[in-house]
Amino acid sequence: MRLRPFVAPDEPEQNPAQWHRILTLLATISLFIGTRDTWTSAASHQLAIAAVITLCYASILVSGVLTLVVRRSRSLARLDLVVLVTAVTLAYCTLAVKHDFSDESILTTQAARALLHGHPVYGQSWPWLWGPGIAYTPTVTGGYDFTYGYPPLTALLTAPLLWIGHAALPENLVTTTAIVLGAVVMWKMLPTPWRSAATLVCLGLGLVPAYARLGYPAVVALAFLIPVVVRWTRMGAGGPADWARAACLGAACAAQQLPWFLAPFLLAGVYALRRGELGARGAAAAVGRIVAIAAGTWLLINAYFIVSEPRNWISGIVLPLTQGAVLHGQGLVGISLYYTDGSDRLSWYAHAGMLLAAGLLVLFVLFVRRLGPAATVLPWCAFFLSTRSQDGYYLLMTPLWLAAAVTVPPTAFTTAWQPRLLHGRRTARAVLAAAVVAPSLVAVAVAATGRPPLHMRAAADSRTPLTIRTLRVQVRNGGDATLDPHFILTTGQGVSRWWKVLEGPATIPGHTTASYRIQAPDGSFVLPKPGVRIRLRAFSSSPMTLSSQDIRLDREPVPGH
Repeated sequence: MRLRPFVAPDEPEQNPAQWHRILTLLATISLFIGTRDTWTSAASHQLAIAAVITLCYASILVSGVLTLVVRRSRSLARLDLVVLVTAVTLAYCTLAVKHDFSDESILTTQAARALLHGHPVYGQSWPWLWGPGIAYTPTVTGGYDFTYGYPPLTALLTAPLLWIGHAALPENLVTTTAIVLGAVVMWKMLPTPWRSAATLVCLGLGLVPAYARLGYPAVVALAFLIPVVVRWTRMGAGGPADWARAACLGAACAAQQLPWFLAPFLLAGVYALRRGELGARGAAAAVGRIVAIAAGTWLLINAYFIVSEPRNWISGIVLPLTQGAVLHGQGLVGISLYYTDGSDRLSWYAHAGMLLAAGLLVLFVLFVRRLGPAATVLPWCAFFLSTRSQDGYYLLMTPLWLAAAVTVPPTAFTTAWQPRLLHGRRTARAVLAAAVVAPSLVAVAVAATGRPPLHMRAAADSRTPLTIRTLRVQVRNGGDATLDPHFILTTGQGVSRWWKVLEGPATIPGHTTASYRIQAPDGSFVLPKPGVRIRLRAFSSSPMTLSSQDIRLDREPVPGH
């Protein structure tokens, strides 16, 4: 008969839970993603970095073995730290090898330069910054947005690092360091068995670090939001921790606009929790303190711009909401982009997104005891309906989902206050919930069922066997409104650059026909291989409309082949 070793009643459990082993193993495996590409790039001209990555490979393999064989919880917890250190090392190695400009990083870097030299930051157009490989943001007015349209914190953090060089490295270093620090803070704040989850979602999988290496200001906002959402149900209780969370919330809102959508849900949740404990007056005072500290932090970061360029500053930080960018993303806008020939009611997608955001906040307040744990996920649902519904809006904030899921259990909302509406009547509450979100769904239906106002026919006007230089486009406006068409030719998802109008009127009145001669960006459009769908698209700004038409532009045989 085997005798089990004696364990004192107060001695902690020595054997780690199997789910803890698996979580650590998943975090370890996630570090393989993208590492080979980094090593391949470094091995050709940065041998020292390649050597460090080789050591990281060894660390991953050894960690994988030890994760499955260690017998003590304390040993597995130390392995969690090893995995985190390996992930941080790989993040900086990858940054050293790959630090390219994106449209967001190039604007932030230029804003930092302007700030350093005492020049205006907001309202300035910098089209000369754009080069090959940097995405444009076309607007429905037929132009592009070349201005800085983010709160200033990331530019402020980048300015002192510009001495490193004039490439993308200074700004990308800021965002990569932000997610590294966010991962470390989250790792430290989570319960010990869950710590590798922080490594997994922040530095593994190749998701958030990729955005950091492209210099997205949202990564800085994410880093400041992590200590806010970990155990966010404790906010409003007072004390230094509460003040720190409020300050971090204000800093996040000063880094990028996405936290603006999360803040109302957190504040509504805090009010409901504290009202269940302190009453209405005490809850209002608690939320008021949070708002005051967050707003004070936000104003302090923005103070220089508020004083020096107030009008341009306010226009700049709300620019993503007002710029009128063309449809793009993986949400329901795809109906009008890919499955129909367009719509004369595109602005209703934007209305739908705002209506859903407001509706979800109302639902959150009405049913906070049920929806409270989803406070960090609900705000992003609204972007699925908006005109710019890129998946980055969801991916960048996924670490917050985990941080709240681990530290905010459903039982935390048992005593939360919520309005006593239709108490005990499940069917009536379901009808109420449907009624709250129904306006957003109606708005989507209005946008998606709109008809393309322009009917187009196109033919090559100037070409070579494999390229098109100019097109002749016959356009008929079948609607009542006068439109200002701007043309784009696409062969896949998204949109490319505008074609230049060489001949044709600026506007087309309703029920009239006009002829246009348009020129490809950079002078030529390379024809795709046979079988690829070519779409001629025409956007207008007021009203915002989209008309699309499949056109046939075949390659001509090359002489001698």
